[in-house]
Amino acid sequence: MAKRGKLTATEKSVRDTREHLADVLYDAAGGKVTYVTSRGRRIAAVVPLTVADDAVNESGDETQSPT
Repeated sequence: MAKRGKLTATEKSVRDTREHLADVLYDAAGGKVTYVTSRGRRIAAVVPLTVADDAVNESGDETQSPT
């Protein structure tokens, strides 16, 4: 896994995530994790690209570029 700085995290409801999607994406680009919640339960996470790439590489899965 590549070394990176300390990540910060926050939670947003699905509704808030939809309303502020651009902010959530810019936050991820800046190193922030946003957990998306539905009825108080975490259902997804928007993470920095390096975190996603590391997770895919560790799992051994190959990704394909869109054509």
